[in-house]
Amino acid sequence: MDAEVRTYVDGIAPEQRPLFDRVHRLILATYPEAGLVLSYGMPTYRVGERKLHVGVWAHGVSFYGWDKDRAAGFIARHPDLVSGKGTIRLRSREAADVSDEELSDLLHASLDA
Repeated sequence: MDAEVRTYVDGIAPEQRPLFDRVHRLILATYPEAGLVLSYGMPTYRVGERKLHVGVWAHGVSFYGWDKDRAAGFIARHPDLVSGKGTIRLRSREAADVSDEELSDLLHASLDA
């Protein structure tokens, strides 16, 4: 993890850190080759030409850069998490209702070639 990303991660509030760590762990377990940089002011995971931005906010974690068509199954199961064009907003209080398997589905929809 480069210094910019480390600074961002170290600055995550304690109430959001477990959710970010969960997402980070799932991404690296599935894509150990994923590159991680700071882009648009947030951690961005890159696998080949595909990338997923993961921003941490007061509500929890938001995902940007995912493919709407490829993530249709996740969206169908969790339509309330879609917030605006191209944003999935996972609030910390709702994260327990989304299994690791479901999050992995979203990651595959975002990062698989």
